[in-house]
Amino acid sequence: MEGVDFYVHGYLPIQLGGTTVYLTTSHVCLVIVMAVLVLFALVANRKIKKADPTKAPTGFLNVIELAVETVDKLVYDNMGNKLAPKFCNYIGVVFMLLLTCNLSGLFGLRPPTADYGVTLPLALITFVMIQYQGIKWQKWGKLKGLFEPIFVFFPVNLISEFATPISLSLRLFANILSGTMMMALIYGLLPRFILWAWPAALHAYLDVFAGALQAYVFAMLTMVFIANAAATDET
Repeated sequence: MEGVDFYVHGYLPIQLGGTTVYLTTSHVCLVIVMAVLVLFALVANRKIKKADPTKAPTGFLNVIELAVETVDKLVYDNMGNKLAPKFCNYIGVVFMLLLTCNLSGLFGLRPPTADYGVTLPLALITFVMIQYQGIKWQKWGKLKGLFEPIFVFFPVNLISEFATPISLSLRLFANILSGTMMMALIYGLLPRFILWAWPAALHAYLDVFAGALQAYVFAMLTMVFIANAAATDET
């Protein structure tokens, strides 16, 4: 479609086993996002080390404290006292990564989460954690649950297990990709004078609201699925 750029470009062709693969826009944007998060972590670490523990935090330290307390409360509320301490850091990192990726479109980048090659690995990590926690806490009960309520439900239960990473990854990927494509169509097809103000409202919804919502949903479902698999009977 002439005049429309979906921000998918290939750079630096690499030969692997007779096949040419490319570093794409998604790889470049993901590296930029990771660099921003690493820089944020370094600055936060420096501020915390220099902070006076006898004084109330101010400025940037308030932001860090609010973020940590919010994530901790969310994880403890959904995973309980036994599981939460082990997953606070992971959930916090996943949420920050997804939120930053989803919001990167505001700064002219192509959101890395608009690439299925980014969302699927994250969902597979969640899937592995679900299975591991299920086996760790339920032992043989995890396997037994695949045959409940009766034996013939085994295929359905098995499909349900493997549907988890697919649904997690596709939900995030499809929502972010659709927003990216809509903005590309708007910028590519509408007259320039309309673009001075009108797309701002769409950015607020497609990038900010939808991006934050999808990051929250992914993190929330990760916590719920892992907690349900562990079945510790504790909140």
